[in-house]
Amino acid sequence: MTAESVSLEHLTRRVADCPADFLAPPYLGATGVVHVDAVVSDLIYAVTGSRPAAGQLTLFVSANPMADRNRLAIVLLAAWLLADPAFVRDCVPTVEQILSLLGSATAELATTATATRLLGDPDRREELVRFSLAQLSLRPMGESEAQAQDRLTTISSTERQRVIAAARGAEERARAIREQLAQKAAQEAADKWNRE
Repeated sequence: MTAESVSLEHLTRRVADCPADFLAPPYLGATGVVHVDAVVSDLIYAVTGSRPAAGQLTLFVSANPMADRNRLAIVLLAAWLLADPAFVRDCVPTVEQILSLLGSATAELATTATATRLLGDPDRREELVRFSLAQLSLRPMGESEAQAQDRLTTISSTERQRVIAAARGAEERARAIREQLAQKAAQEAADKWNRE
């Protein structure tokens, strides 16, 4: 997060003001409205002046409509955010950075958040903005790198899920140790009783 971007408030407001065109259902085979691959292609051209190769857009065409609906809806929200001229005014992302953000990074975000929550919940909007900024090595205006990273870690659904999983794992290990100690104590008590 080396370069400074525009204010967090500006970007979260942009997400909140996402137009209906970007909120329409993604095209999934025979259903849906928005062709996400076309939106991504247009975004990349508008931001970088280059068109992505057709093969780079296959990730934005659904292979599994039931599994991809949320991911593609999040891609549309992130694309709307990236289309803000103020967002990329000082730091124009590369085609690869945009594809990475809209591809694998949004897929990761889709495992812990829904597009509806990212749009409707102020904390989740902030998460989407901070997540997107971090993917492009940007930070909100007025924040140091440490502040931006700390706040992203604090608000991140993905990080929260990782911490919960780690806590469950630690509790499971502690339970196993307690059981082993109880078995050992019972065995020692039985051995002592047999000696007497």
